[in-house]
Amino acid sequence: MAGSQEFFRPEETDLAPMSRRAAAYAIDDILISMIFVVLLWEPISRAQSTEQIVMLLNSVWLWMAAAQILYHTWFVWEYGATLGKMAMGIRVADAATLEKPGLQASFNRAVFRVISGMVFYLGFVWALFDPMRQAWHDKTASTLVVNA
Repeated sequence: MAGSQEFFRPEETDLAPMSRRAAAYAIDDILISMIFVVLLWEPISRAQSTEQIVMLLNSVWLWMAAAQILYHTWFVWEYGATLGKMAMGIRVADAATLEKPGLQASFNRAVFRVISGMVFYLGFVWALFDPMRQAWHDKTASTLVVNA
């Protein structure tokens, strides 16, 4: 995989600030979480203890990860941004063309976004120190997050 640094054109690229990326992340995760709260409301409301709620959530974590992957893949592929990114005025761009990513890059980015979160969020922390503000999922998909 060629490094996306060779495609980076700072004079043409307005990288999104980390604060707006973090807010978009929160919006997207709240949206997906709310869907699961609605779907699981009945069993959650019948739970007798916090441990039962945790066990219920642990039993659906794979579905939650799949939902995140589908959500992020489709929105980034179709619109170049998730609902959270749209709300924050930022978008995902292919590092080579600065256009919205294709299906394969969008899927790759979505999968590695979930993996980044599973590894103590280190993939996201990486972006704080990266000159192009790329998280691991941006690196693997050769994408940048830019102002819309």
